[in-house]
Amino acid sequence: MTSQKPEERIVDIDLRVEMQESFLEYSYSVIYARALPDARDGLKPVHRRIIYQMGEMGLRPERGHVKSARVTGEVMGKLHPHGDGAIYDALVRMSQPFTLRVPLIDGHGNFGSLDDGPAAARYTEARLAQAAMAMNEGLDEDVVDFKPNYDAQLTEPEVLPAGFPNLLVNGSAGIAVGMATNMPPHNMREVVAAAIFLLENPDATTAQLMKYVPGPDLPTGGIIVGLDGVRDAYESGRGAFKTRARVTIESVSPRKLGLVVTELPYLIGPEKVIEKIKEGVNSKKLQGIADVTDLTDRTNGLKLVIELKTGFDPQVVLDLLYRFTPMEDSFSINNVALVNGRPQVLGLKELLGVYLTHRVTVTRRRSKNRLGKRQARLHLVEGLLVAILSIDEVIQVIRSSDEADDARSKLKQVFDLSDEQAEYILELRLRRLTKFSKIELEAEADKLRTEITELERILGDEAILRALVSTEMAEVAKIYGDARRTELRTETEEIKPISAAKAANVDAELADTECVITLTASGLLARSDSSETTAEGSKRKKNDAVTVRIATSTRKDLGFLTSDGKIHRIHAGDIPSSGETFEPATAIKVLEFLGLKGVTFVGLFDISGDGEILIGTKDGVVKRVVADYPSKDEFEVIALKDGDEVIGAASANGAVECVFVSSDAQLLRFDASGLRAQGRAASGVAGINLSSGAKAIEFAVVTERDSAIVVTAANSSDALAGTDAGSVKVSNLMEFPPKGRATGGVRAQKFIRNEDQLYFASITQGSALAMSVDGKPIELPEPTRRDASGSALVAVIGAVGVR
Repeated sequence: MTSQKPEERIVDIDLRVEMQESFLEYSYSVIYARALPDARDGLKPVHRRIIYQMGEMGLRPERGHVKSARVTGEVMGKLHPHGDGAIYDALVRMSQPFTLRVPLIDGHGNFGSLDDGPAAARYTEARLAQAAMAMNEGLDEDVVDFKPNYDAQLTEPEVLPAGFPNLLVNGSAGIAVGMATNMPPHNMREVVAAAIFLLENPDATTAQLMKYVPGPDLPTGGIIVGLDGVRDAYESGRGAFKTRARVTIESVSPRKLGLVVTELPYLIGPEKVIEKIKEGVNSKKLQGIADVTDLTDRTNGLKLVIELKTGFDPQVVLDLLYRFTPMEDSFSINNVALVNGRPQVLGLKELLGVYLTHRVTVTRRRSKNRLGKRQARLHLVEGLLVAILSIDEVIQVIRSSDEADDARSKLKQVFDLSDEQAEYILELRLRRLTKFSKIELEAEADKLRTEITELERILGDEAILRALVSTEMAEVAKIYGDARRTELRTETEEIKPISAAKAANVDAELADTECVITLTASGLLARSDSSETTAEGSKRKKNDAVTVRIATSTRKDLGFLTSDGKIHRIHAGDIPSSGETFEPATAIKVLEFLGLKGVTFVGLFDISGDGEILIGTKDGVVKRVVADYPSKDEFEVIALKDGDEVIGAASANGAVECVFVSSDAQLLRFDASGLRAQGRAASGVAGINLSSGAKAIEFAVVTERDSAIVVTAANSSDALAGTDAGSVKVSNLMEFPPKGRATGGVRAQKFIRNEDQLYFASITQGSALAMSVDGKPIELPEPTRRDASGSALVAVIGAVGVR
């Protein structure tokens, strides 16, 4: 027995025609059902289904969060017949505050960052955000059309009511077949203000609308550079603009400058920036960068610290970072959205127009729905009031009827009621037929008539309807809107890309320009861009004396000597600049600048040359230091004995004499030329021979004997520090006879009353200016003989400098 083969049915099809038809169907499906947002609510189908289904699940903002996997499953099973991964990705995007300007999902758990993806759906939880309620509001009032879901068992909205212009506010991105959309977020308050203006002025121009919406407002802030591309996009639907990170130049450590990044371009994460910086440093495209630290956290937000090397111009380094890292990024605007199911390229006015048309339609349908419901309710209430007024007759009619249909017919005939009224009375509970219920029903009827009149007024006048739309949009913007985050700059110089070869020739170091470093008696330090070393043209606090003024250049090194015998090497260019002249407001305390505690500042020197330094200590030791300064940031210049410390230092250039003043009022001046220079490891030689219990309180170097002034102040050693002002005396240095090194000196001030010590001494060249410890001026007496007593002081002397 042989089996028969089934009859084969082969259809010949033109492959070219089949490919065209299949590709067109696929393209339409991708464009309409996946990739492009609807211009009315600004949502793609998957986003719309998520928000709608979460509303159906009751996941309101006041309710608890539920597993994201549950939401994904509900959406996939009922509305979106695609993979759960795509649904969860869309849900995650709507919850990220760095992606959407106004997030629509309130996520709980790890929903990712700019550098890392989210946790799996089984680990995170979600519910609708407050703003999403405005997107769903009115769905139960027949404001939009519903369509069958994929298996025709359920229905879903074709579009959401959308209480605010979501497409402009949150933007969109998607790649379809043969087209793509890329729209930046905007500020809700600005967009709503523009929409209200367009609603009131349908003939408004793009320029007029841009007074309300000047440009995008990105969730991560940043700076938009140049608005020509934005203007083009608002006119034609296509354009481009550049965004830059928000960067400030700060002191990241006491001696280091750095670039502190607090905002990055849209969708750029700090890890990506760090990676590009490292690549740029290794390839030598970037110069002057010492280290990069990411201090970003959820409490303080983004903070990226780029520490600069000494001597590099922060602005040049920043320009290089803009060129070679994502700290400057370009955003291409392509406003493609679905209008009546067809993709269109829309400008700002068209986008707002489509939304407003939708919103007016929603408001009209909602008003019609509410009017119908209130009219139907008023009809029932009026019938119920008739029944209450004739309650005995109503009961008699019902009791005399054999069936419900018979009772319904009799009620209609006797009381002239409609079918709905008669049915409602038959189903009414007897407890409603009380006097109190009658009062309630009359009040309800009055309220319904008022509402019906208002709804009829709205539906009868297009201007009133539009005014209602404006009012509702303004209320939503007031609740969910906030201030602008992104700064718009129109006249910022463009940073053009350059090659690595050209970048290597860019000099990021500070220009070697002349400057003056000024240090005042109150400890203020600043750099002024001037070659003048005189006080002319400089500004300082009133009565604040200058103690050091050094003419140098921005590429030279300075040495800050402290009481522990160490020099701290600082680049002149790293000292805070005060502009062309010394400005106290921009100066910094010298110890704060050095970042040191437990020591005192002694002297400031130019250590870039071969200048030697003369040092004096509390134990009366003097040392001339050889100009052999290592390239270290910190090094010792004298070996101090235990308990000893440096009290004074000065440049040895032009030194004529060294002067010591002790606490027991002894002053010694001796020839500086007799001091032999020693290496940094040496401990120095005897300078002044101190008596038992005394200590040196001042060491100075004199270059001109005739103009040197000695200021001493005495008080009681038993008094609390800073409480006994004592007395002050001023003398010319030439009053004191010179003696040899390592001798005891001569008396500098005669003690009176309870005085037994000098608590302050200073030797200055020229006119002296004294200050109290709290910065107030102190009037000094006229110079007198060397061993005279002092004049009474009104305040404790804290510092003396040159006027």
